[in-house]
Amino acid sequence: MWRSCVPVVVSSNPVTVTVAYHVVPGREADFHSWGWAMLGASAQQPGFLGGGVLVDREAEWHVVYRFASEGTARAWEDSAERAQWDVGTAGFARQAERRSVRGSKVWFDSQTIAPKAPAPPPKWKLWFINMSAVFPPVLLFNLLVIPYLGGLNPLVRTLLLCLCVTALVTWILMPRLQRFFKKWLYPPLQALRGRHKRRTA
Repeated sequence: MWRSCVPVVVSSNPVTVTVAYHVVPGREADFHSWGWAMLGASAQQPGFLGGGVLVDREAEWHVVYRFASEGTARAWEDSAERAQWDVGTAGFARQAERRSVRGSKVWFDSQTIAPKAPAPPPKWKLWFINMSAVFPPVLLFNLLVIPYLGGLNPLVRTLLLCLCVTALVTWILMPRLQRFFKKWLYPPLQALRGRHKRRTA
């Protein structure tokens, strides 16, 4: 599946850079968002011609981008900004391979139908996930802990509640809920991957 960030311009000796990543299961949406954001930054560089995020297999994705010459491609590849984007994948993806190819016929197929990048989930879905993560710990804290903290200052009691609940939601409940509901939250992304599997089967 392919989608260009900008119209592709034909150059006499363009360079196409392909970077393969192993993506942590359940974090595909994070990688997808990161990939298109990184390509947006690439588009601001001199000589940028186009790019896209390509799904190859279940846990391997490619970010592909093209520059007008080897010099402009190398300038972006060796830049501090590009290195910072690589650091940003920590926790949800690991770079597996990077290669560059000269020529104008690599990776760009004019017959490929370009799907739109999946949009963020509707706010009501995010609200439902947040409520599902916050309500259980708040209820349990009020039933099991608050009765024993009646002598504390209300400010301290509320602070303890917030600290405990936000820690549980951030590190335990929310990641699990997002993985469990990922097909419901990001149906366009799941459909994109399904079409790719059917096409390559």
